[in-house]
Amino acid sequence: MPVFERFDTAVVPFPFAEIPILKRRPVTVLSAASFNAESGATLVAMITTAKATVWPSDIEISDLQSAGLDTPCILRFRLVTIPNDLFVRPLGRLAALDRLRAEGQLARMLLG
Repeated sequence: MPVFERFDTAVVPFPFAEIPILKRRPVTVLSAASFNAESGATLVAMITTAKATVWPSDIEISDLQSAGLDTPCILRFRLVTIPNDLFVRPLGRLAALDRLRAEGQLARMLLG
């Protein structure tokens, strides 16, 4: 599997704290390709269709086609680091507007 770049979307086995299973789900890569290659792991945020729960940082993905998604989804900043060899398949890449919104939200979360 290739090393993914920031804002690529892919499918990975995603861990959940509430239940002891891994569920294959789409994610957005947040870390730089250089970090991903050097560390052998990639920082990702989950992509979900969940509408029942809302996080203040949720971002609706506006360009589903570019992201490789079929149904309306949100980018949720539930973060996890996934070993590169566990990536299942690439999906696409967040479009420019979605990338800009994700960068802004991440900066607000981390920097205040």
